[in-house]
Amino acid sequence: MDTLRRRALAEALGTGLLVTAVVGSGIMAERLAAGNMALVLLANTIATGAALLALILTFGPLSGAHLNPAVTLGMALSRRIPFYDASAYIGSQLGGAALGTLLAHVMFAVPLVTLSHHQRAGLPQLVAEFVATFGLLVVIFACLRAKTSVSGIALAVAAYITSAYWFTSSTSFANPAVTIARSLTDSFSGIRPADVPGFIGAQILGSLAATFFCSRLLPAKAA
Repeated sequence: MDTLRRRALAEALGTGLLVTAVVGSGIMAERLAAGNMALVLLANTIATGAALLALILTFGPLSGAHLNPAVTLGMALSRRIPFYDASAYIGSQLGGAALGTLLAHVMFAVPLVTLSHHQRAGLPQLVAEFVATFGLLVVIFACLRAKTSVSGIALAVAAYITSAYWFTSSTSFANPAVTIARSLTDSFSGIRPADVPGFIGAQILGSLAATFFCSRLLPAKAA
């Protein structure tokens, strides 16, 4: 297996496990929290942040552990990876994410695909997704600029996403692959398919803005 295929497989597996953690913890929390939505969100946050930390530590040395098309797009635009590699990464992330939802459903005896009815629409949530994605990319680019270790980047990203679950009105999807996958689950973590394009558009804009901002703030020659 060539190097790109190995890296793409790592992206698929890592993204799939991330989505499994997001969706599975949401289902488990709903079943155990007796209607306390703050407790459901807290449980979902802790599980997602912990999984993200573990997955970046695991797959970082293999593929960079982007696990996110918005991150991969930023890496390609900043010339950290070739666009050809980026296209393979993004395809793997999208496929892995969808399989992650299916795996969570199997474990919790839920029909494989249950399209979400969870409405997440309106300007405030779109702004929240822009902010969440912009901040995520800035954290990553700044860590790369400082030549932070994989473990340091993992901690920074996990900490940012954990906090963004609570300081954004959208609960910080910040990931197009995860957004699409979460439209396939009618559970706490779900999003209506009709709301997916808006979220993805905001995420892409956040990625582009962060890439442009960091190209000025953090010169490539210093990376």
